Amino acid sequence: MIRPRALTWVACFLYVSVLLAGLAMAGMGVCPIDAGLLGFVGVFAVLCGLEFAESRRTTTRVTAFAGLVARAVLFALATALDCQGNAKVLFALLPLMAYFTLGRRIAFGLAALGLIALGASVLVRPPLRHDPESISDLLMFAIGVVFALAIAVIAEREEAARRRAEMLLTELSDAHARLREYADQASSVAAVAERRRMARDIHDTVGHHLVVTAIQLEKSAAYRPLDPAVADQALTDGRDSARLALQEVRRALETQRNDPEFALHTALTALVDRLDDPEFTVHLDLIGAEQHIREPARLALYFAAQEALTNARRHSGATVVTVRAELANPTATLEITDNGGGFDPGSTTGHGLAGMRERLDLVGGNVEITSGPTGTRLVAMVPAGTHLESAR
Repeated sequence: MIRPRALTWVACFLYVSVLLAGLAMAGMGVCPIDAGLLGFVGVFAVLCGLEFAESRRTTTRVTAFAGLVARAVLFALATALDCQGNAKVLFALLPLMAYFTLGRRIAFGLAALGLIALGASVLVRPPLRHDPESISDLLMFAIGVVFALAIAVIAEREEAARRRAEMLLTELSDAHARLREYADQASSVAAVAERRRMARDIHDTVGHHLVVTAIQLEKSAAYRPLDPAVADQALTDGRDSARLALQEVRRALETQRNDPEFALHTALTALVDRLDDPEFTVHLDLIGAEQHIREPARLALYFAAQEALTNARRHSGATVVTVRAELANPTATLEITDNGGGFDPGSTTGHGLAGMRERLDLVGGNVEITSGPTGTRLVAMVPAGTHLESAR
């Protein structure tokens, strides 16, 4: 067991008290001032030295037992040298010392053995049995032993409570450090997720309108020598797309908190109208009502259509594209087919298809793309009426 530091001071306080009582008796002439008094002082000096020595090193059971025996011998010597017999109280310290060095069982056993031995020595000897001072010493010794053991139990519990409190404080500090680390990780993850969301939004809104603007400007330049009217219309359409891009930027800065609910039918119709021309014909077929589909899912379908149409217009060489949306329970489906030259879906490295998959995944949907020399088919599906994470 762990020896409390207070035990050293309690023992030394008792040693000094008994020593001062003996010196006081000698000063009043009750006890002689001789070599016995010097030995009495020397015994207590050795006892205090023993206490401080044990408090500064780790005690094994062997050294603890040896120290207990040494104290018993020194207590007996001090009692023999004390003319008033006050040193007998020191024996009450032995169970207390044993409690913290050898364990409670040995301490209680030692206390019981001492009480039995002292009581037997008093009771079996008639002179002592009828001596009030002997009976008083026996009772005081019993009270001292009980009091010492009670202090030992209380001190042990207090020490155990202190160690538990220290352990809990350490665990709390560790948990706080882990919580702070988790908070930092969550903040980093949230920052990365927000950057990815912003990248998707910029690509799917502003990026789309800028691509359309570039297409219309290229068309205007190409048709200027051939058909000025078509060139002027393309220039007008390009200017409108640039204006829409600016509106998207302003809407993003205002966080879109007061925007009206997104209408998929209206948005798809406007998208087809912007891209449809004699060289790139887009057919739209919208089946079913969209009210039972949550806005994040409708947005995901719209951006999927936007990405597919933009890619078909810029890269596939397609002349005809069909957009078919079936907004039915339990799954809403968007199918886009073109007659372009096709591509390898696994070889794309841009943000468009990756952002499309991320948006659909956030609302519990998925996308399937098949492509070949005769065209490309994209099918995007989302569960209708679900309460999943917003894609915006």
